[in-house]
Amino acid sequence: MSDTQIIPDAVLEVIGPDGSRRMVHVTQSPFLIGRGAETGNHVQLTDRRISRECAALVFANGEFRLEDRGQRRGLFVNGEQVGKRVLREGDNITFGLADSYELIFHFGSGSETLPQLLNRMEHMTTQETGAGGLRKLSLLLEATALLHSHMPLDAVLGTMVDHAIALTDADRGLLLMPNALKEMRIRLARQRGGRSLPTEGLLPSQTAIRTALEQKCSVVTEDVAQAGLDLQAAQSIIAQRLRAVVVVPLFAMAQLHTADPNDKISPGELLGVLYLDSRRPAAFSSLERQILDALAVEAASVIDNARLVERERERERMEQELSIARDIQQALLPREFHPWAHMQVTGTNQSCLTVGGDYFDVLELGPDRTAFIIADVSGKGLGAALLTTMLQGALSGMTVGHEPASVFAHVNRFLCDHSQLERYATVFFGILDTAGRFEFINAGHPSPLLLRGGQADFPFPAECFPVGLLPDAEFKSSTFTLQPGDTLVLFSDGVTEAKNPVEEEFGTSRLKEILARCASAPVEELQAAILAAVKEFTRGAGQADDITLLVFRFLGRSDVQAGRSEGETQVGPATRVP
Repeated sequence: MSDTQIIPDAVLEVIGPDGSRRMVHVTQSPFLIGRGAETGNHVQLTDRRISRECAALVFANGEFRLEDRGQRRGLFVNGEQVGKRVLREGDNITFGLADSYELIFHFGSGSETLPQLLNRMEHMTTQETGAGGLRKLSLLLEATALLHSHMPLDAVLGTMVDHAIALTDADRGLLLMPNALKEMRIRLARQRGGRSLPTEGLLPSQTAIRTALEQKCSVVTEDVAQAGLDLQAAQSIIAQRLRAVVVVPLFAMAQLHTADPNDKISPGELLGVLYLDSRRPAAFSSLERQILDALAVEAASVIDNARLVERERERERMEQELSIARDIQQALLPREFHPWAHMQVTGTNQSCLTVGGDYFDVLELGPDRTAFIIADVSGKGLGAALLTTMLQGALSGMTVGHEPASVFAHVNRFLCDHSQLERYATVFFGILDTAGRFEFINAGHPSPLLLRGGQADFPFPAECFPVGLLPDAEFKSSTFTLQPGDTLVLFSDGVTEAKNPVEEEFGTSRLKEILARCASAPVEELQAAILAAVKEFTRGAGQADDITLLVFRFLGRSDVQAGRSEGETQVGPATRVP
C-alpha cells in the first residue's frame, strides 16, 4: 500500500461531443485519463480516436501537473500542445480533435459556494450574464436568504426545491434523503408554481439517481433522446415521457482524499439528492449550472446543520434520561447506615459511566440479624444498570424471612427467564448475627477479604454459579464465625482489576498490603485508603469499571457493652460517587 497523500479538492469538468457535461472529482495521484477501463482509467472517454493510455494528472509539491501518456494526436492545454504542464483553474484540455471531448480543470470542489459565485459575478458584465442570468442570480440570492432563515426545516427545504424548479424551468422537483437503512426516500415533492405534491406513487428516475451517486457528481441531461441508452431505456423515463432530468447529490462538506486506490474516496456523507425533471427538453448555460450547484451547496449546508442540531438535541435528551436513571439508581443505594452496637459499617459506589452495574446493600432481617450484599452485573452502562435494579428488587425478598438458598434459586430462575440481555451477575451475600455467626453464599463473586490480627485472607470462596447464568444452578450457603475486631472488605473487581497506563492490574496483593497497613484504622479510613491507593495506582488512566466497596467490622458482645458505656459506637456513612 502506498503512503497516504492528502490531495486538495480538484475537479475535471468533462464536456462530451454532444455538449453533455459531468463533474469528476480527482481522487488520487496519478489520476488516469483515456479510452476504456482496461488500463485503470479514472476518466473514461468513449471516442475511439483517443488512446487507451492518453494522459494523467499528477499531484506533487502542491500542484497538479498534466502529463501526456501517449495520445496519438497530441495533448493540448488552452490550444497549446504540451508534454507536461502545471494546470491552473479553468485550463482547457483537448486531444487534437475538433469534435471530441474537452476537459476543464477546476481547482476546488467543482460547485461554487454563494460567496465564491458572487465574487466572480462582480467581474462579469451585464452582456455576459444577460437579463435571464441576472434574474436567476436574483432567485439564488432570495433562495439563500430563505435557506438560512429561522423557518421550520421542511418549509426551508420546500423553498429550496421551489427555487431549483424556477432556476431549471422544471415541471417538478423532489428532495430524497437516506433513511436508517441508507435507502433513498422522498422527503418532499413540489411542482411548478410552488405547489406541494403527495410523495406516494412518484417515480423519479432511479437510473439517473444511481449514476449521480456512483459518480458523486451532478447529472444534467438536457434531452433524454440524446442521452445514453441506459437512461433512454429506463422504465420511469419511458412511462412518464420525460425529456430533461437533473440530479444533484447533496454531500456534507468534509472530504477525504488519499493516494491509495484501495481506499474508499468519499466527498463527505450523503445528505440527500435534489431531483428535477421535465417533459420538455432543456438547455442550461454554464452560469445556470453554476447557480444550481451553488444552491445545492447552500442547501447541503442547511441540511447538515439541521442534522447536527438534531443530533445535539438527541444527545442532550439521552444525557437527561441517563441523569434521571442515575438519580434513581443512586437513590436505591443506602443513603446512610442504621447505627449498630455490635458493628461498624461503611460503603461506596463509583460508576465508571453515568449509570453502573454494581450495587451494594445492607438489609435488616430482625433485631439480631443483618444481611450484606454486593453484586456486579456483567457489562456496563444502561443495560447493566437495568439488570442491577431487577436483581436488587428480587433480593429484597430476603427481608420477608425466606432462606438464602431458596431466594437465590428463585432469583436465578427469574433472571434466566426474563433477561433478554444475556447478562449475569456475581453476588456475595452474607447474614451476620450479634453472636458473630456469618452465613454466606458466594455466587461467582471475588472472595471478600477478612482482616484479622493484622493479616488479610480470602476465606469465602465462590462455590456457586453467578445468578442468571444457568437456569438449573443450585445454591448453598456456608457458615463462618467472626471474632471481635474482625473486618470484612467486600469489593467488586473494579478495585482489583483497575489498570495503570501500562495495563498493569492493581491486584489482590496490593489490596492485602493496604489492609494490613491500616488494620487498626476505623472502617471509613480503611475505605478511603483503598480508594486513594487505586487512584494513585491508575495515575489518571481512567476508570474502566465500576468500583464498589462494603466494609464492616464486627465488634462482638463485649465491645457492644463497652461501646454503650463509653458512647463510642462508630457508624460509617454510605457514600456514592456518580
